[in-house]
This record gives sequence, structure tokens and C-alpha cells, in this order.
Amino acid sequence: MADVSTLLVLFLPFLLSLVGQGGMAKLLSLITSILALLLSVRPYGAVLPWITGLAIALMSVWERIRQRRMA
Repeated sequence: MADVSTLLVLFLPFLLSLVGQGGMAKLLSLITSILALLLSVRPYGAVLPWITGLAIALMSVWERIRQRRMA
């Protein structure tokens, strides 16, 4: 059974995407976080979906910051 800190780390991309912009980025980050949770039963199984979700979330946050600077 996963404890709270493990769940927080696994869902970090989704939580970060909530700060960003765009519904599709939030949905993709949620899907990759759920996939990371499901694959975390194997050693290092959650690495690839977690990194992918984090990259999507960071691009979403960066786009929001960039648009705020230009306005």
C-alpha cells in the first residue's frame, strides 16, 4: 500500500499542471500520473510516465509564465 509521500511524488506532475495553462496538459498529466501509479509496482516502472508527465506540466507552466510576461 502506497503512503501519502509516494502518492504525492507520483501525482506531482498533475499537481504542477494545475498551476499551468490548458486543459489538455492537465488531462495528459493526470493520465501519466495514473499510469505511473499503476506501473510503480515494478522497480523503476514509473520513471518514464512520471518524466513525461513532468515535462508536459513544465511546458504548461512555462507557457503561462511567458504569456504573463508579454501582457
